[in-house]
Amino acid sequence: MKWVYGILGALILIALVIAIVGWLLPVKHEASRSAEFARTPAEVYALISDYKNYAAWWPDISRVEVLVDEPGKATFREHLSDGPIVMSVIEQSPPSRFVTKIDDASQPFGGTWTFEIVPVGEGRTRLTITERGEIYNPIFRALARFVFGYTGTMESFLRAAGRALADK
Repeated sequence: MKWVYGILGALILIALVIAIVGWLLPVKHEASRSAEFARTPAEVYALISDYKNYAAWWPDISRVEVLVDEPGKATFREHLSDGPIVMSVIEQSPPSRFVTKIDDASQPFGGTWTFEIVPVGEGRTRLTITERGEIYNPIFRALARFVFGYTGTMESFLRAAGRALADK
């Protein structure tokens, strides 16, 4: 029985250390990832700005519900394996810039994704995603910084976009 208390005490101590480290980390972070595609900026922009069809080519999303679809205002709910997240489009500047933000107060995180699209040669385009995020929960903040990383979802998006653009 003594070993059970020892294991329980060790787990509590580990959680406490993770929480303290998380409190010491900044709430805000910024991370970027880029990929080049053998497509024009207009083709890349068309894919990434068509959030209604993300589930058709990005395996991380099982479906997308459009909540608001009006000129100058778009809000949608992405259904991921971890649960749904409400997103809003806050800027559309075809074919070079598209910006979304988490518009969901129920999440332990928030922030924006800025998609920047630039030509890099004849028929080639670089897509850079910059995440300007905030992680409110200190335990999740520490785990994101040291275990999960900030770039996994961006990397998944870029891989899936590459496959989708190669199929066109």
